[in-house]
Amino acid sequence: MPETEKPLFGHPWIFIRGVPSLTFLPPEGPSEVAFAGRSNVGKSSLINALVGQKGLARTSNTPGRTQELNYFVPDGYSGEGGDLPPMAIVDMPGYGYAQAPKEQVDKWTKLVFDYLRGRATLKRVYVLIDSRHGIKKNDEDVLTLLDKAAVSYQLVLTKTDKIKAPAVPKLLAETADKIRKRPAAYPFVLSTSSEKGDGLDDLRQAIAETVGIANWK
Repeated sequence: MPETEKPLFGHPWIFIRGVPSLTFLPPEGPSEVAFAGRSNVGKSSLINALVGQKGLARTSNTPGRTQELNYFVPDGYSGEGGDLPPMAIVDMPGYGYAQAPKEQVDKWTKLVFDYLRGRATLKRVYVLIDSRHGIKKNDEDVLTLLDKAAVSYQLVLTKTDKIKAPAVPKLLAETADKIRKRPAAYPFVLSTSSEKGDGLDDLRQAIAETVGIANWK
């Protein structure tokens, strides 16, 4: 199958670069979507489930382990000339970690904020919200920053297998109502479970539409 016809998901993905500061960012090329969320929201698990590879994004019980912008792309592209991957996934450092030294928190926060403001190829940020806890104050702070930076974002509820199924539609509606007046928020909220696989195809389709890729399965 020609590279251009390979499905976006169900095709191997690889880690290409960890970015500790903006000087290490890869050249702007393919469209990017980024994943943001509080530490322990299940971000790495969701990225792994999304691409069907358990060990792609590292998971940890230690808050704040992801200290860089981690770049993942579909495998099979040289990166030279026009042989570029169709898109990249960026795993952003978790926020809300209380145990890290303030200097580290400030450094990571500046990296994230500078990336959001200055990356032309960034098409959307998926902000993950733990369905058991809802939108917290530090989530609100990040949403406000995204609004000010005019970066499109969409909320994704995680760990919906941890709450009772009848509560999910109500939580989706309540969450959508909370962001209704936010200027950069995409109005449709997604719900997912990395463990059960619920909602992953909806998220895959949303990403594919965001970056303009038709063949995502």
